[in-house]
Amino acid sequence: MHILVVHASKHGSTVGIAQTVAGRLVERGAEVTIFVVLGSAVYAGHWLKPARRFVDRHLTLLQERPVWLFSSGPLGDQPPPEDEPVEVQRIERMLEPRDHRTFPGALDRDELSRGERAMVKLVHAPYGDFRDEDAARSWADEIADALDPAPVEATPVER
Repeated sequence: MHILVVHASKHGSTVGIAQTVAGRLVERGAEVTIFVVLGSAVYAGHWLKPARRFVDRHLTLLQERPVWLFSSGPLGDQPPPEDEPVEVQRIERMLEPRDHRTFPGALDRDELSRGERAMVKLVHAPYGDFRDEDAARSWADEIADALDPAPVEATPVER
């Protein structure tokens, strides 16, 4: 099974989730590039531009393959937002992904610019690492299970 895991991360939180998903898929026997798992950090309800550009540039290829999407963003005890990021709704219409999951992210004050820290203060977002590696591994297991059909028992051929 060959899988491409793609991510867009501004400060590294989404990289960690993508690495967890990819690591688990490798443990399950995955290699590189036929099925696609695409994720992005979410800021102010939007996927990052590199993730959106990746979809736009590779739309035809992505439409020909099974695709899974993930978003990284809720912090602290906040539940995932009811509405998906605007771009995800558009991408889902174009690609018909098998699934879209939202995972909690991380926010490290030292990684933020002065303007970003002001925005965090304004919206009262908590600092800390809220990523759930078990949830990311479990989702990767679901992907691997969907791609790895149950073994078929061989039936002897009569001559």
